[in-house]
Amino acid sequence: MNIKKTVARTAAAALSLGILASSASAQEPIIVGLITKTASNAFFAKMDEGAQAEADRLGVELRSFAGKFDGDNETQIAAIENLIAAGASGILIVASDTKAIVPSIERARAAGILVIALDTPLDPAEAADATFATDNVMAGRLIGQWAAGTLGDAAETTKVAFLDALENQPTVDVARDQGFMMGFGIDAKDPSRYLDEDDPRIVGHRWGQGSEEGGRTGMEMLLQQAPDLGVVYTINEPTAAGAFEALKAAGVQDDVLITSVDGGCPGVRDVQAGVIGATAMQFPLKMAALGVEAVVEFARTGEKPTPTEGLDFFDTGVKLVTDAPVEGVPSITSEEALEECWG
Repeated sequence: MNIKKTVARTAAAALSLGILASSASAQEPIIVGLITKTASNAFFAKMDEGAQAEADRLGVELRSFAGKFDGDNETQIAAIENLIAAGASGILIVASDTKAIVPSIERARAAGILVIALDTPLDPAEAADATFATDNVMAGRLIGQWAAGTLGDAAETTKVAFLDALENQPTVDVARDQGFMMGFGIDAKDPSRYLDEDDPRIVGHRWGQGSEEGGRTGMEMLLQQAPDLGVVYTINEPTAAGAFEALKAAGVQDDVLITSVDGGCPGVRDVQAGVIGATAMQFPLKMAALGVEAVVEFARTGEKPTPTEGLDFFDTGVKLVTDAPVEGVPSITSEEALEECWG
């Protein structure tokens, strides 16, 4: 037996098997997980659409999960465990409970999974590898600037009401609320919280849970406090629609400017109909698509996404939508916004 030839053939076979194994490993699908608060909300449905389109474009596998209701932390925990077991490369999550989900996020990261918070930062924000979100302070600032510019000198004395979301989950709401104040010319005091302001123009705050019903009820209560108020900030467009119904019932719908944030198609149509004076549009499809792209980059190179310069998160953009533009405040019309809206 020629030992040298036998060793050479064995080595060649081993090398061939190694190459095949390596090739097989390289062809294993990259799995990206998307976890949203609910499946019924149009904002999250648009995220799923954007994530799926980007996953298809990049040739990776998307696995989508959603809570049964807003605040369903347990279902989100189960989804994370599912993705850890599946060997996912990354998880994109809109957390229902930004603090309670953190231990599960820590387990995912310990398993080598890239975790990106979408739309809402975790508590603490550093619990995720990155956050891809709207600059909610800027969103609020834009509608505040628009309201102040629309009122002109009258803004100095106009009464302002706030229809916020959830008092015990204030992360996004605080940013929008405080941004509005900055844009309108109200001293926001500590911009990381609300209710510490002392500007006499502020009528008060009510929490409408982001719903039309909550907006209507909250607006009714605020009108009792100040029948002559002139501006309303609303956390989102369903809240704004409810507020308008309350104002209309009181016969003062033409006397109050309604501002909002989101950019859903129903909200944009409400701008077109004059229900909402101005809204700040977010881009959930882009948010999720960029998240998928970041996970794939991480899976292939190990590189993690970096924040937008000057911010502690990756800014996915915001545009003011109004049919009554104010000089010096960049905006698009409702007709233009209908080409970019969601829902």
